[in-house]
Amino acid sequence: MKEFTYVIKDPVGIHARPAGVIVNGVKAFTSTITIEKNGKKADAKRLFNLMSLGVKCGDTIKVVVDGSDEDKAFDTIKNLLESNL
Repeated sequence: MKEFTYVIKDPVGIHARPAGVIVNGVKAFTSTITIEKNGKKADAKRLFNLMSLGVKCGDTIKVVVDGSDEDKAFDTIKNLLESNL
């Protein structure tokens, strides 16, 4: 299992466009990818689940990746967040 925290820099937070980019970027991995905000968890492979967190600019999220391809999934989700949010 690997995890990291990330502070959202996008002025609008995790809205439809970046959420879609995240989902499309990680859906092929077999690892479980969970994004947490204030104790609430969401599956990063499910668009509405991810958007339901209500992540805004300045919020800190925790990303947890666990599974057989976690190294590649970890690098991918981290790059997606840094590039889009």
